[in-house]
Amino acid sequence: MRAHVEGPADVSGVRITHPDRVMYPETGVSKVDLARYYERIADWIVPHVNGRPLTLVRCPTGLAAGCFYMKHSKVWAPPALHRVDIQEKTKVGEYLVADSGPALVSLVQMDVLEIHTWNSRISSVEQPDRLVLDIDPGPEITWPEIIAGARLVRRVLQSVGLNSFVKTTGGRGLHVVVPLQPRADWSECLALSRGIAETIAAHDPERYTTRFAKAGRERKILIDYLRNNRTNTSVAAFSTRAKPHAPVSMPLSWAMLTPRVTPDAFTVKTVPARLARLRRDPWADYWTCHQRLTRAMTKAFPIAV
Repeated sequence: MRAHVEGPADVSGVRITHPDRVMYPETGVSKVDLARYYERIADWIVPHVNGRPLTLVRCPTGLAAGCFYMKHSKVWAPPALHRVDIQEKTKVGEYLVADSGPALVSLVQMDVLEIHTWNSRISSVEQPDRLVLDIDPGPEITWPEIIAGARLVRRVLQSVGLNSFVKTTGGRGLHVVVPLQPRADWSECLALSRGIAETIAAHDPERYTTRFAKAGRERKILIDYLRNNRTNTSVAAFSTRAKPHAPVSMPLSWAMLTPRVTPDAFTVKTVPARLARLRRDPWADYWTCHQRLTRAMTKAFPIAV
């Protein structure tokens, strides 16, 4: 049984108020438990969030009492976090950026349960350094079918010369992530991701779709390419989700992606120990994958799958 924490707790130099507040009722994960999770996995998650504008999901009194998205940061935040102004269509938006372990713990102090990131970093806001294709299954789609969808996306990317990496989303789906040198602009990245999604949907329209309406796609997989639109985000690797049982978005190697490894295996309680047992980062090659999106790639679609 967890020891009661009297008064505020200190985690990575950040003062955590209401440390015993239960953030995940099903598993009893408290606010201080969540802060210590990010402290333990800081070396893993910081490279994924460093320099990226954030959109956050805040749950001020825990998951049971309701949550909301916070895009702009005109609220109090601990000093380990910093702010950046980004021009939007009609105004300048102020975003939080977390570049360190204490900054991530600071998000917990703000009662954040999900960390979503842009596809670009503040050093090159208009040139994304990755693509994200979201494999979003209907409720009747099985886990092996979801895996098959991710592998199909991988093959289509390979056909135009792009390597990709995979992670769970903390839900039922998967993200296929393509690292890029920040050269192409948002419109080129969106065009390529849309071409991939539409090619797959045309190849097997009974199984895949690019239509976002939920009605009628219970037995289909949405290939969501809109994660690559400017200001749109995707959940960060190793971030928790505001869902029952405190699930985590977990990077996997393609070899690890099998029906035996299900998304519910990755939670706040299990991920630190799993990471400690790993002999190698499943995404080790991600950080040295210096590939570029070219105009020839964007013009390659539609292609035969």
